[in-house]
Amino acid sequence: MVLAQAGAEIRAMLRNGEQLLLTMIIPVLLLAGFSAAPLVDVGGGRRVDFVAPGILALAVMSTAFTGQAIATGFERRYGVLRRLGATPLSRMGLLLAKTVAVVAVEALQVVVITVVALALGWSPHGGPSLGALWAVPLLLLGTAAFSGLGLLMAGTLRAEATLAGANLVYLVLLGLGGVLFPLDRFPGGVRQVLELLPISALTSGLRAVLSDGGGFPGGPLLVLLCWAVAALALAARTFRWE
Repeated sequence: MVLAQAGAEIRAMLRNGEQLLLTMIIPVLLLAGFSAAPLVDVGGGRRVDFVAPGILALAVMSTAFTGQAIATGFERRYGVLRRLGATPLSRMGLLLAKTVAVVAVEALQVVVITVVALALGWSPHGGPSLGALWAVPLLLLGTAAFSGLGLLMAGTLRAEATLAGANLVYLVLLGLGGVLFPLDRFPGGVRQVLELLPISALTSGLRAVLSDGGGFPGGPLLVLLCWAVAALALAARTFRWE
């Protein structure tokens, strides 16, 4: 039942034009545009090496947070969650199905973005397999953190407020989370605060292991773990099914 519901969730995501734009088209366009054009100063390295890890982080945020928050918010408003909760599929099973669907869509995003980045000349430091060793836990913890935040928003706010809030947060974190613009361009005090954001931790961690050849990304993993635990705990306590 969980797998069947997860399949339905995946099909709904991929059939929704707005969801497809958010999860697939916008990240790929940003990757191609900022990699090919000198729109931002990334220092002495190649632009695609800087941009590609940030776009991978953006893909996680767009699916696990923005898309999930909006979809779940309107499902709650129209009573879909209440009706699904009354089926043989338990509420925990429904949440598990949503999680499986998010991870599946993210896997597709990672494949598409990686293929496009490699075509643009991206060469992960040490090869794709070495970078993936540390990238996987970063992506999983990032998914947990953003899923918790998305469910927290969808389970407490009205659907219209969730729609506006999720899109606003998406745009703000796109500009301030180090996805396309280096955080070292911000003043020192501001940068220290921005580095504690989940998108900044995910972006810097992926960039460290995929572009800079860094080792165990302890700092970013710790930040993401704290966000994941706090967000999921708050979502579990405050989520309203109706």
